[in-house]
Amino acid sequence: MATNINDVSTIRLAADIGGTFTDVAAFNPKNGELNFGKTLSTPASLIDGIATGVAKAGTSFPEAEIFLHGSTVAINTMLERTGAKTALLITEGFRDIYEIGRVNRPDAYNLFFQKHQPLVERALRFEINERLYAEGEVYKPLDEERVHQICAFIREEGIEAVAILLLHCYANPAHELRVKEIVEEELPSAFVSTSHELSREYREFERCSTVVANAYIGPKVQNYIDGIKTRLQADGFDGSFLVVQSTGGLYDAEQAQRQCVRMLESGPAAGVIGTQALCEAIEIRNAIAFDMGGTTAKAGVIHDGEALTTGSALIGGYERALPVQIAMMDIFEVGTGGGSIARIADEGGLRVGPESAGSEPGPACYGQGGTFPTVTDANVYLGRLSPDRFLGGEMTLDVDAASEAINEKVAMPLNMETADAAQGILSIAVTSMSHAVKAVTTERGLNASDFAMVAYGGAGPLHACSVAREMGIGTVIIPRSPGHFSAFGMLFSDLRYDYVRSRFTRLADADFSDLEDVYIGLEAEGYREIEKASTATERILVSRGADMRYVGQEHSVTVDLPSHLFASEDRAGIKERFDEVHNLRYGTCAPQERSEIVSLRVTVTGMLEKPLLKSIVSGEEKPPKRAHTGTKPVQFGSDMLKTDTWDRTQLLAKNFIIGPALIEEHASTTVLHPGDTLTVDDFGNLNINIGGDAL
Repeated sequence: MATNINDVSTIRLAADIGGTFTDVAAFNPKNGELNFGKTLSTPASLIDGIATGVAKAGTSFPEAEIFLHGSTVAINTMLERTGAKTALLITEGFRDIYEIGRVNRPDAYNLFFQKHQPLVERALRFEINERLYAEGEVYKPLDEERVHQICAFIREEGIEAVAILLLHCYANPAHELRVKEIVEEELPSAFVSTSHELSREYREFERCSTVVANAYIGPKVQNYIDGIKTRLQADGFDGSFLVVQSTGGLYDAEQAQRQCVRMLESGPAAGVIGTQALCEAIEIRNAIAFDMGGTTAKAGVIHDGEALTTGSALIGGYERALPVQIAMMDIFEVGTGGGSIARIADEGGLRVGPESAGSEPGPACYGQGGTFPTVTDANVYLGRLSPDRFLGGEMTLDVDAASEAINEKVAMPLNMETADAAQGILSIAVTSMSHAVKAVTTERGLNASDFAMVAYGGAGPLHACSVAREMGIGTVIIPRSPGHFSAFGMLFSDLRYDYVRSRFTRLADADFSDLEDVYIGLEAEGYREIEKASTATERILVSRGADMRYVGQEHSVTVDLPSHLFASEDRAGIKERFDEVHNLRYGTCAPQERSEIVSLRVTVTGMLEKPLLKSIVSGEEKPPKRAHTGTKPVQFGSDMLKTDTWDRTQLLAKNFIIGPALIEEHASTTVLHPGDTLTVDDFGNLNINIGGDAL
């Protein structure tokens, strides 16, 4: 499908590895040509899947000057608990804060509630004699002999990684730095991580959880990135290797190997960045980025033209989650994807996910040995996926295998018709995915119906209209090549460095010259990192923010602050911005109450060259005859309806289609329900108007 774009050696490659598929985008900035490759992921050697995808995109590693990469290896290592044997070194008296946590109990009446399970067992948490005051002054000197004794013990335990968390090191990292020196001398092969290198904020539990997560996943991520670097070099690549962070920004592979926790949500974040770029091109200010792949579904938000971020996140679900205190895209994820397995739960009901068939063996319809029914099998059985056109015909789907799996594992145990069981699988999946959308809108004080939904991922367009109906969303946008959209989004990422320093002061008493010195220092760190980066930037942008709260509150909100507010010492202007953000987040504010600053934030961005979204040929309202590929029976609810099928590559701008319809392309299928209408815009996006009742 791809044309050869190897006429110049300036190709920018982007690769996104998911649980089921690996997607590659290849962009030539000289002529603006953009090609894609998609292949099943190869768990035994993930780089093999990348190489296959690169070949399908019509290029090779030697032709590339930049290789951008997003992966689920970090988040999967943490969620699946397959990380390194890790020890925690912590200030005396605080050994158990990691296990005690915040004592959250979200469901007070759940008798089966279980709190989070630490990544480090208590026997491998060691106390160090030292103590700092909150301002960073030394209260008790570091007992270096104690550190040596601990190292001797954990050496015998076969420890692979060491996390270091000392109280108030965000104000003064001297003790942590010295402990790290000793540990690296005593255990030269261990992965060593200190909390101040990842977070310079207060809250010792959150910083502890963050540094432990970084150490826990560190060895596996290091080896993973080393494997990619080795393969790239062997294949003749000598350009820049950059990794996508959870903010959607980029950093060097070497930094990713030290600060692995910053790439937990690298793939999903890239999709939100792509959504932001698309919204800018089509002049939409508010949109929900909805990404459904083979394993999970994710949602993020573009609000007033900006992708919403957060300074912390809970990894693994609220009730059992471990916090990570780093800047990241505000994304919520549920374990529902095309490969999510449908099974009868112990209590007798139907459950979909979070277990996934992945790429090996995959859904039953893949014909690779899978026997459990999945969301993809339900779509195949109901006629929403054409068996002979999946992946452009590269892979034929087995309808009989899908039917057998659904009937045997779901329909018969529940005494249902196979079609009803398949419809039930999709209904449960849609409800689950709607929770992701609610989490980033309703639970953030936003009304989902005020947003358009941009749906992508291989399975996103299949279910977008159903999710939109569930949430009362009136407009769905399917971008071009939605199955490769996260890889495409990486091409719009920039080098990005986020810094934060806790600095407590009431706004009324704030010393602006002191705050300005902190900001300037943080900005200087960002400039230095960008200067060290292995790729050139077009320009550098700096943004400032502050975490603020009302006096007496425990938690804060992040407020973006233009530099002129500080230059003019405009306390009223800062307070007004804070009140607005608080009102947006919680639905209330208190302009008459005093406020305080908790932390200062700086983002330094090195802007890179980006693709231009190209317009397509314009036509009439009626699509051309060549775009119509036939009709087929498709089940919507209890009705089997005669449904038109269309080849998306043959559609023109201004074409108008009335549902029900299937719009098919190489890596995805868009399902248009009865009552829905679709218009193709100038950039080739499918703009869907949701109408009528769900079927």
